[in-house]
Amino acid sequence: MRVLLLTHSFNSLSQRLFGLLRAQGHEVSVELDIADAVTEEAVALFRPDLVLAPFLKRRIPASVWSRTVCLVVHPGVPGDQGPSALDWMLMRGDAHWGVTVLQAVQDYDAGEVWAWEPFDVRPGATKSSVYRREVTQAAVVAVLRALQRFVPGQWQPAPEGAVVAHGPGRWLPLMPQAERRIDWQHDDTATVLRKIAAADGFPGVLDAFWGQPCRLFDAHAASGAVLARCAVAAPGALVARRGPALLRRTVDGALWIGHVRPDDGQAARADGASALKLAATRVFAAQAAALPAWEVPLMRDDYEWDELRYHEFGPEGARVGWLDFDFHNGAMSERQCQRLCDALRWVRSRSTQVLVLAGGAEFFSNGIHLHDIEAAQRIDGDSAADASWRAINAIDDVALEILTLTDRITVAALQGNAGAGGCFLALAADEVWAHEGVVLNPHYKNMGNLYGSEYWTYSLPRRIGEAASRAVMQQRLPLVAPLAVQRGLLDACFAGGADAFVAQARARALALAAVPDLPQRLQQKARRRAADEARKPLARYREEELQRMQRNFYGFDPSYHVARHHFVYRKPHAWTPRHLALHRALDFHPLEPGLGAELT
Repeated sequence: MRVLLLTHSFNSLSQRLFGLLRAQGHEVSVELDIADAVTEEAVALFRPDLVLAPFLKRRIPASVWSRTVCLVVHPGVPGDQGPSALDWMLMRGDAHWGVTVLQAVQDYDAGEVWAWEPFDVRPGATKSSVYRREVTQAAVVAVLRALQRFVPGQWQPAPEGAVVAHGPGRWLPLMPQAERRIDWQHDDTATVLRKIAAADGFPGVLDAFWGQPCRLFDAHAASGAVLARCAVAAPGALVARRGPALLRRTVDGALWIGHVRPDDGQAARADGASALKLAATRVFAAQAAALPAWEVPLMRDDYEWDELRYHEFGPEGARVGWLDFDFHNGAMSERQCQRLCDALRWVRSRSTQVLVLAGGAEFFSNGIHLHDIEAAQRIDGDSAADASWRAINAIDDVALEILTLTDRITVAALQGNAGAGGCFLALAADEVWAHEGVVLNPHYKNMGNLYGSEYWTYSLPRRIGEAASRAVMQQRLPLVAPLAVQRGLLDACFAGGADAFVAQARARALALAAVPDLPQRLQQKARRRAADEARKPLARYREEELQRMQRNFYGFDPSYHVARHHFVYRKPHAWTPRHLALHRALDFHPLEPGLGAELT
């Protein structure tokens, strides 16, 4: 079929469906929901069999849904209506939820249900995490089921035995900050965590640190050991710092708050997008400096929170090291890159045969921290260009540590998506594994035609060759994990989701560490690295990449700085990028409706 994806932004769910539907042979084009007239034009140009809307913030115009079947993905069970479905669900503490695919009509979320898929809600999961994992997976199942029921030219879905009837409407409005407000004198730790989790990603919980209004994100419960150290502190008191986070007491415990979005006098704005989201210790650097730093060792129990953690398992001689670096939203600041470098250098001293680089539970990595770079413009004597230069060199240092770790097998195990420089950190490893829900964006050009670094000009061609590398970098399209395996970017794709993937990756790493010919494999790896170095040193690759990056940062073309600014401030799109809007290509020639499958 010919499917038009109509979406507010090309987010993780939209990318997953885009890649999956294309892999199944459908012709898929994307139009960002900018204005009714733009949507009408897209439908007229593409003449889709149906319109699929995975993520919208406005109604589809009647001029479209009255003439073309439009299916809307709603992150709620049948009968749930409103824009804050996940927020209300998490605030209630529901154990079960679902995703509904319904037909667009005049009222929000009120059309006929074509399919829906239930899921269990992970205890303690944040809204962003539930959306990226359970909602996305359930949406894939429900969308595919709905498409099976679609007959081109018919407005009603084909019969299906077990479709749940559309229940009575239950409209819940956009959740206001009054519902999210934290009462530090009465709310227990579980309540505070639930409120912050239900606002994660957007819009955050409006609160205040040291009297300055800010929105809270990225909260983690403190351990019993931490609580024992701050037991005398009053509820609401700020007690200590660790990495990006500040420790705040509750009535029965404490929690680490990693990121905040300072409110700049526009607190009445509901979107929470009036300022940059940054590490709490950066936003309140002067105040945080007076607090004690309660750091923890890299190798520790998992209930003690920090961004990085290392542990080992397996017998002597076949031992596996596992390094987590769970950076918020996968963004890596200069400080975080330096910490990861230090961790990798320390790991070299450990007697292991395999090192698994596990990234974070939600993202492996998304490369340099664009919010952090944007914030540099507000500092006297600094600039976004200088901050970009420091950031790209810091992440290059991380990639170099991985590339030169030749005395053990390195594995990048992707529990979540990876983008831009984060993809090429993964490709610096000997093997790259992912589960089928992972989406890769192995390119930089969407960020203002950025050239990119992280030694990609070495890592990518050694995997897929020069011609294929150029194609991947120019196409700027997301790759679902199974397709990435076919194209050689990934070595293995297994498990349907993150939980099963971690268990299976652990077992595979143990098996890899125990292979009889491991010494020979390591010798071969060292010889190959030495030969590559003799042919062209890694320093030369880095120098050539950074020459191009320097022009991006300091040259006459401001497109990187403009794109970064629009990204971090959530500026509305003015048009759909042409590499996504296939129907706007000059050589696009639509066929008759219903014949889209013949295009493949």
